[in-house]
Amino acid sequence: MKEKYDILFGFHSVTEALKAKKRKFHKIFLSKKRSGKRSDTIEKMAKKNNIPIEWTDPAILDKLTQFANHQGIAASTSNFPTGNATEVAKRVAKSETPCFILVVENMEDPHNLGALIRTALCAGVDYILVPKDRSATPSSAISRSSAGAMEHADIFMITNTSAVLRSLKEVGVWVSGLDADGDKNIYESDLTGHIALVIGGEHKGIRPLVKKECDFLLSIPNLGKINSLNASVAGGIAMFEALRQRT
Repeated sequence: MKEKYDILFGFHSVTEALKAKKRKFHKIFLSKKRSGKRSDTIEKMAKKNNIPIEWTDPAILDKLTQFANHQGIAASTSNFPTGNATEVAKRVAKSETPCFILVVENMEDPHNLGALIRTALCAGVDYILVPKDRSATPSSAISRSSAGAMEHADIFMITNTSAVLRSLKEVGVWVSGLDADGDKNIYESDLTGHIALVIGGEHKGIRPLVKKECDFLLSIPNLGKINSLNASVAGGIAMFEALRQRT
Protein backbone atom coordinates (compact mmCIF):
# COMPACT_ATOMS: atom_id res chain seq x y z
CA MET A 1 0.00 0.00 0.00
CA LYS A 2 1.42 3.38 -1.02
CA GLU A 3 2.10 5.93 1.70
CA LYS A 4 -0.21 8.93 1.57
CA TYR A 5 1.54 12.22 0.91
CA ASP A 6 0.90 15.95 0.91
CA ILE A 7 2.41 18.85 -1.03
CA LEU A 8 3.37 21.71 1.25
CA PHE A 9 4.10 25.06 -0.35
CA GLY A 10 5.36 28.46 0.69
CA PHE A 11 8.35 29.44 2.82
CA HIS A 12 6.65 29.51 6.22
CA SER A 13 4.77 26.23 5.80
CA VAL A 14 7.89 24.34 4.75
CA THR A 15 10.23 25.87 7.35
CA GLU A 16 7.77 25.43 10.23
CA ALA A 17 7.13 21.82 9.20
CA LEU A 18 10.89 21.22 9.22
CA LYS A 19 11.13 22.74 12.70
CA ALA A 20 8.11 20.88 14.08
CA LYS A 21 9.38 17.48 12.84
CA LYS A 22 5.85 16.03 12.73
CA ARG A 23 5.99 15.10 9.05
CA LYS A 24 8.27 12.86 7.04
CA PHE A 25 9.87 14.82 4.19
CA HIS A 26 10.37 12.98 0.89
CA LYS A 27 11.78 15.82 -1.21
CA ILE A 28 11.98 19.62 -1.30
CA PHE A 29 11.49 21.51 -4.56
CA LEU A 30 13.07 24.93 -5.13
CA SER A 31 12.59 27.16 -8.16
CA LYS A 32 15.59 27.55 -10.47
CA LYS A 33 14.59 31.17 -11.04
CA ARG A 34 14.52 32.20 -7.38
CA SER A 35 17.39 32.68 -4.99
CA GLY A 36 18.09 34.60 -1.83
CA LYS A 37 17.89 34.17 1.92
CA ARG A 38 14.72 32.08 1.88
CA SER A 39 16.06 29.54 -0.59
CA ASP A 40 19.35 29.44 1.32
CA THR A 41 17.52 28.84 4.60
CA ILE A 42 15.48 25.97 3.15
CA GLU A 43 18.55 24.45 1.50
CA LYS A 44 20.52 24.50 4.77
CA MET A 45 17.65 22.97 6.75
CA ALA A 46 17.17 20.28 4.11
CA LYS A 47 20.85 19.32 4.11
CA LYS A 48 20.90 19.23 7.91
CA ASN A 49 17.99 16.76 7.87
CA ASN A 50 19.26 14.73 4.87
CA ILE A 51 16.29 15.67 2.70
CA PRO A 52 16.78 15.58 -1.10
CA ILE A 53 16.46 18.90 -2.95
CA GLU A 54 15.34 19.30 -6.53
CA TRP A 55 15.87 22.61 -8.34
CA THR A 56 13.04 22.83 -10.81
CA ASP A 57 11.25 25.09 -13.28
CA PRO A 58 8.54 27.43 -11.94
CA ALA A 59 6.00 25.85 -14.32
CA ILE A 60 6.53 22.45 -12.68
CA LEU A 61 6.08 24.01 -9.23
CA ASP A 62 2.87 25.66 -10.47
CA LYS A 63 1.51 22.30 -11.56
CA LEU A 64 2.72 20.51 -8.42
CA THR A 65 0.96 23.01 -6.14
CA GLN A 66 -2.11 23.43 -8.37
CA PHE A 67 -1.08 27.02 -9.15
CA ALA A 68 -1.01 28.12 -5.52
CA ASN A 69 1.19 31.00 -4.34
CA HIS A 70 4.17 28.74 -3.63
CA GLN A 71 6.89 31.44 -3.50
CA GLY A 72 9.22 29.11 -5.42
CA ILE A 73 9.20 26.54 -2.60
CA ALA A 74 7.34 23.24 -2.18
CA ALA A 75 7.85 19.90 -0.46
CA SER A 76 6.52 16.39 -0.77
CA THR A 77 5.74 15.17 2.76
CA SER A 78 3.63 12.70 4.68
CA ASN A 79 0.16 13.93 5.64
CA PHE A 80 -0.14 16.08 8.74
CA PRO A 81 -0.58 13.74 11.73
CA THR A 82 -3.81 14.06 13.72
CA GLY A 83 -5.23 12.25 16.71
CA ASN A 84 -8.68 10.93 17.62
CA ALA A 85 -10.72 13.44 19.64
CA THR A 86 -11.89 10.68 21.99
CA GLU A 87 -8.34 10.63 23.41
CA VAL A 88 -8.52 14.22 24.63
CA ALA A 89 -10.77 13.49 27.62
CA LYS A 90 -8.28 10.84 28.79
CA ARG A 91 -5.45 13.38 28.59
CA VAL A 92 -7.46 15.99 30.48
CA ALA A 93 -8.24 13.48 33.23
CA LYS A 94 -4.50 12.90 33.74
CA SER A 95 -3.50 16.56 33.52
CA GLU A 96 -2.26 18.32 36.66
CA THR A 97 -2.84 21.76 35.13
CA PRO A 98 -6.04 23.28 33.64
CA CYS A 99 -6.49 22.45 29.95
CA PHE A 100 -7.69 24.85 27.27
CA ILE A 101 -9.47 23.16 24.36
CA LEU A 102 -10.70 24.70 21.11
CA VAL A 103 -13.57 22.91 19.34
CA VAL A 104 -14.22 24.09 15.78
CA GLU A 105 -17.73 23.46 14.45
CA ASN A 106 -18.07 22.88 10.69
CA MET A 107 -15.75 25.67 9.53
CA GLU A 108 -15.50 25.40 5.75
CA ASP A 109 -13.11 28.23 4.84
CA PRO A 110 -9.44 27.13 5.06
CA HIS A 111 -8.41 30.74 5.71
CA ASN A 112 -10.68 30.99 8.75
CA LEU A 113 -9.49 27.67 10.13
CA GLY A 114 -5.85 28.57 9.49
CA ALA A 115 -6.29 31.91 11.28
CA LEU A 116 -7.98 30.19 14.24
CA ILE A 117 -5.20 27.61 14.53
CA ARG A 118 -2.52 30.30 14.53
CA THR A 119 -4.39 32.31 17.16
CA ALA A 120 -4.99 29.20 19.26
CA LEU A 121 -1.26 28.51 19.46
CA CYS A 122 -0.57 32.12 20.48
CA ALA A 123 -3.34 32.03 23.11
CA GLY A 124 -2.13 28.87 24.83
CA VAL A 125 -4.71 26.38 23.55
CA ASP A 126 -3.65 22.81 24.36
CA TYR A 127 -5.85 20.82 21.98
CA ILE A 128 -7.66 21.76 18.76
CA LEU A 129 -10.62 19.57 17.79
CA VAL A 130 -11.92 19.61 14.20
CA PRO A 131 -14.78 17.56 12.62
CA LYS A 132 -13.81 14.95 10.03
CA ASP A 133 -16.84 15.72 7.87
CA ARG A 134 -18.46 18.89 6.49
CA SER A 135 -15.47 20.95 7.55
CA ALA A 136 -12.08 22.13 6.37
CA THR A 137 -9.49 19.68 7.70
CA PRO A 138 -5.69 19.95 8.19
CA SER A 139 -4.12 20.38 4.74
CA SER A 140 -1.35 22.23 2.94
CA ALA A 141 -3.76 25.09 2.20
CA ILE A 142 -4.55 25.52 5.89
CA SER A 143 -0.87 25.27 6.79
CA ARG A 144 -0.22 28.08 4.30
CA SER A 145 -3.06 30.26 5.63
CA SER A 146 -1.78 29.77 9.19
CA ALA A 147 1.72 30.86 8.05
CA GLY A 148 2.98 27.44 9.09
CA ALA A 149 1.54 27.55 12.63
CA MET A 150 -0.55 24.44 11.96
CA GLU A 151 2.66 22.40 11.79
CA HIS A 152 3.16 22.87 15.56
CA ALA A 153 -0.46 22.27 16.62
CA ASP A 154 -1.97 19.23 18.35
CA ILE A 155 -5.07 18.61 16.24
CA PHE A 156 -7.64 15.88 16.89
CA MET A 157 -10.41 14.79 14.54
CA ILE A 158 -14.05 14.50 15.69
CA THR A 159 -16.60 12.01 14.38
CA ASN A 160 -19.38 13.02 16.83
CA THR A 161 -19.05 16.48 18.39
CA SER A 162 -21.85 16.04 20.94
CA ALA A 163 -20.40 12.77 22.22
CA VAL A 164 -16.92 14.30 22.52
CA LEU A 165 -18.28 17.26 24.51
CA ARG A 166 -20.11 14.89 26.86
CA SER A 167 -16.90 12.94 27.46
CA LEU A 168 -15.05 16.17 28.23
CA LYS A 169 -17.71 17.29 30.71
CA GLU A 170 -17.42 13.94 32.49
CA VAL A 171 -13.78 14.75 33.36
CA GLY A 172 -14.53 18.26 34.62
CA VAL A 173 -14.37 20.42 31.49
CA TRP A 174 -16.75 23.37 31.28
CA VAL A 175 -18.01 23.81 27.71
CA SER A 176 -18.71 27.32 26.42
CA GLY A 177 -20.14 28.01 22.98
CA LEU A 178 -19.52 31.33 21.26
CA ASP A 179 -22.85 32.63 19.97
CA ALA A 180 -24.02 36.11 18.91
CA ASP A 181 -27.25 35.51 20.86
CA GLY A 182 -25.52 34.04 23.90
CA ASP A 183 -27.03 35.07 27.21
CA LYS A 184 -23.69 35.62 28.96
CA ASN A 185 -21.12 38.32 28.19
CA ILE A 186 -17.71 36.79 27.53
CA TYR A 187 -16.01 39.44 29.69
CA GLU A 188 -18.19 38.51 32.66
CA SER A 189 -17.60 34.77 32.31
CA ASP A 190 -15.12 32.53 34.10
CA LEU A 191 -12.75 31.08 31.51
CA THR A 192 -10.26 29.57 33.94
CA GLY A 193 -9.94 25.88 34.86
CA HIS A 194 -10.56 23.10 32.34
CA ILE A 195 -12.47 24.77 29.50
CA ALA A 196 -13.58 23.92 25.97
CA LEU A 197 -14.47 26.83 23.70
CA VAL A 198 -16.75 25.95 20.79
CA ILE A 199 -16.55 28.18 17.68
CA GLY A 200 -19.33 27.76 15.10
CA GLY A 201 -19.00 27.63 11.33
CA GLU A 202 -19.21 30.67 9.07
CA HIS A 203 -22.74 30.06 7.80
CA LYS A 204 -24.79 28.30 10.47
CA GLY A 205 -22.81 28.82 13.64
CA ILE A 206 -23.04 26.08 16.28
CA ARG A 207 -25.53 23.34 15.42
CA PRO A 208 -28.56 22.95 17.79
CA LEU A 209 -27.50 19.48 19.03
CA VAL A 210 -24.04 20.80 19.89
CA LYS A 211 -25.52 23.88 21.59
CA LYS A 212 -27.41 21.57 23.93
CA GLU A 213 -24.11 20.18 25.19
CA CYS A 214 -22.72 23.65 25.99
CA ASP A 215 -22.80 24.68 29.65
CA PHE A 216 -22.81 28.34 28.60
CA LEU A 217 -23.46 30.33 25.44
CA LEU A 218 -21.22 33.38 25.40
CA SER A 219 -21.58 36.56 23.37
CA ILE A 220 -19.13 39.33 22.49
CA PRO A 221 -20.43 42.90 23.01
CA ASN A 222 -21.14 44.55 19.67
CA LEU A 223 -22.01 48.22 19.20
CA GLY A 224 -22.09 48.18 15.41
CA LYS A 225 -24.89 47.77 12.87
CA ILE A 226 -23.57 44.34 11.85
CA ASN A 227 -24.88 41.69 14.25
CA SER A 228 -21.97 39.25 14.16
CA LEU A 229 -18.20 39.05 13.68
CA ASN A 230 -16.19 36.90 11.31
CA ALA A 231 -15.79 33.45 12.91
CA SER A 232 -12.00 33.59 13.15
CA VAL A 233 -12.06 37.16 14.54
CA ALA A 234 -14.67 36.25 17.17
CA GLY A 235 -12.69 33.15 18.07
CA GLY A 236 -9.53 35.22 18.44
CA ILE A 237 -11.22 37.68 20.79
CA ALA A 238 -12.60 34.84 22.92
CA MET A 239 -9.31 32.94 23.10
CA PHE A 240 -7.35 35.99 24.17
CA GLU A 241 -9.93 36.87 26.82
CA ALA A 242 -9.44 33.34 28.13
CA LEU A 243 -5.66 33.83 28.03
CA ARG A 244 -6.00 37.11 29.96
CA GLN A 245 -8.01 35.41 32.69
CA ARG A 246 -5.79 32.34 32.83
CA THR A 247 -2.58 34.32 33.24
